[in-house]
This record gives sequence, structure tokens and C-alpha cells, in this order.
Amino acid sequence: MIQDERACDLILKWNRIRQAMREEGADGCLLSVDVNLYYVTGRVYSGYFYLPVDGDPWFFVKRPGGLAGERVVYIRKPEQMVDALAGSGVKRPEKLLLEAGELTYNDYIRLHTLFNPGQTGDATALMRAVRRIKTPWEIEQFRISARHHAETYARIPACFRWRMTDLEFQYEIELLMRKNGSIGIFRAFGANMDIFMGSVLAGSNAEVPSPFDFALGGRGVDPSFPIGASGTLLEKGTAVMVDMAGNYTAYMTDMTRVFSVGKLTDQAYRAHQVSLAIQQEVERIARPGAACADIYHLAAGMAEKEGLSSCFMGTALQAGFVGHGIGIQINELPVFFPRSKEVLEPGMVFALEPKFVIPGVGAVGIENSFLVTATGIEKLTHVEEEIIDIKK
Repeated sequence: MIQDERACDLILKWNRIRQAMREEGADGCLLSVDVNLYYVTGRVYSGYFYLPVDGDPWFFVKRPGGLAGERVVYIRKPEQMVDALAGSGVKRPEKLLLEAGELTYNDYIRLHTLFNPGQTGDATALMRAVRRIKTPWEIEQFRISARHHAETYARIPACFRWRMTDLEFQYEIELLMRKNGSIGIFRAFGANMDIFMGSVLAGSNAEVPSPFDFALGGRGVDPSFPIGASGTLLEKGTAVMVDMAGNYTAYMTDMTRVFSVGKLTDQAYRAHQVSLAIQQEVERIARPGAACADIYHLAAGMAEKEGLSSCFMGTALQAGFVGHGIGIQINELPVFFPRSKEVLEPGMVFALEPKFVIPGVGAVGIENSFLVTATGIEKLTHVEEEIIDIKK
């Protein structure tokens, strides 16, 4: 089941999960959500992964066929897992962790009934906590994704044509992404967090709030999907914010750049410079032990000092965060918000996105992906950060 080149990475992850299980007093963890299965096996399949706190993992597969290896067991229904474990002398868990934050109620009850543990815990919360700290192999995947992400963004100006709409602009960027190796899926944690390959916000559409918990919204093209580009004409004086996924490996980088159709207002350029100044100050002070809440307050305080609080992270609806962890999902831990209790640790990878929405012009600001090192933070996404005029 395990490919040779990934064996050390996966074993490291299993051991981290076991350590977290011990801290919770759990002796079994059962996973079935795609993101978690990929994290612990290096692939997505239909089925389950069972990890005892002491002992080797089990791989219960429904489909596809053809997978082989130690403790790979094909099943048609989950009841067969219990029989296989009992037949191999694996002790029934006293405290079993199930993905309570992601399973349906029926699936949760069924699995609980089958294993009949004395106690259950939340594998969703445990896995999100474990996944905060990236392994060396994961960090290399981020570097690959960041490189392709930057290569794509450097070619975005060539996608522009005079009198096109934001949707037409996004279509061209999406094509460019796929040609440059984008996997084409944008994974996000949480219910009602739908988005396609990212977001392009132009002009006043950047002011429109969305029900989705992303930094900025947009009207979208239909009430069934109210986020992002809306058919806005890219006219002179319009700011165009491009926040498209860096999913060139399973590990997504996050990056935002701003383009203009001709010249913008002085306020827009000033707000963009404030965003760059916030990023520079965070780069200066961020290191292991820095509080995520303090980083949020630093950004919000700088916006307030410049008289830009009313348009910081939105207008009609302002996002309550200024950054977030990234990984297999675009919104992992930690989150940089006022009440966060988390601190930076080596191996975390996060996106910092101080943004402003200028009424009548559009959104400006910056977003980059950073790796927390032993001494500070390292920027992973490198491409021009000033506002780029695409209609000269």
C-alpha cells in the first residue's frame, strides 16, 4: 500500500497521530474523509483507515480494486472491519476517535454501534491539529506548488483583452492554470464552503458580501453560488483582484495579486501600500511563539492608524481574520483572528492576506504563503507585488 518514497513521511505522520491519541487517552482512530485518507495513506480511496495507538495501521478498501499490501482488506460494508480486526487479535478500542466534524449523523451512529467503544472522541479536531505542522515532504510539496503558482501569476497580464468581463478574464486564467499543471480542485474545510478554482473580483463586485467564510465575497453568477466573479465589465479605473488556487500538488499555496485597468484612485494605491507595509511588519516580527491574535491586531491596528478600518477586509461585511493555515485544504489551522489562542510553531504554513475594498474601485492588497522556520518566517510565493496595470 505504501510507496517506497513516501514510507518515511507516512510513518512520521502515523507516529504524530499516535502521540496526539495518547494525549487524548484514545486507543483507536478511524478515518474515512478524503483529505485525511490522503494524509495518512498518500492516496484517496473509498473506505477506511484504522490506526491503533499501539500496532500497525489497517486499510479497509471498498474501491478501487487492485490495491495490495500488508493489512489491506477489501470490504463491502463497514461491519466487515470489526470482524477482520477481531480475527487478527486486534483489541477493540476503549476510546475510539471518529470524524465527528465531518461524518453524517447516520454514518457516525453506524460506526459507533459497530465498534461499541466505551467512549468516543473527535478525530476531525485531532487531525486538523496534527496537520498544522507539516513534515519535510509536505514542505517540499508546498515549494513545488508555489513555484508553479508564481509562474502562472506572472503570465496573467497576457490573459487580458480590452472590454472583457471578469468572468472571461477568469476563464483565461483557469485555462492557464490547468496548462501549467493545476490539479483543478479547491479543497476547503467546513460546511457550505463552495468555491471553484479561486476568485476574481473586479470593481464594485468586491463590495458584495457572500455567505461563504472567505476573506472577500462577490455576487457570483447565480443565487445558488453567490461568490466571486459576476460578469463585471473590466473598464478603465477598475481594480481586479486575482485570488486563484495554487493547487499544483495536493498541498495548496495561497496567493493574491491586484491588477488595474489603467490608473486607479490615489486611495487605492495608498491602501495597497498599507497592505504591503503590514506584510513587511509581520515578516519582521513573526517567529515561533508569536501569537496569531497579536498578528491580527497588528494588521488591524496599522489599518486603523491609516484611517482605513472601514474598508479593511471588506466593507458591508468585514472578514474577522487576516490569515489562515494552508495545506491539503485551503483553510487549515492556525487562524489569525482576535480571539485565537494559537501561536506559531516551526513547520506551520500559512497565508497572510491583509486586503482593502475601495468603494467604486475594487479590492486591493496582497496575499502570500509563508513557512514558519526555527527563526522566523519564509515567503514561499514570489511574484510582483505592486498593482500591475494590464491596460497600458
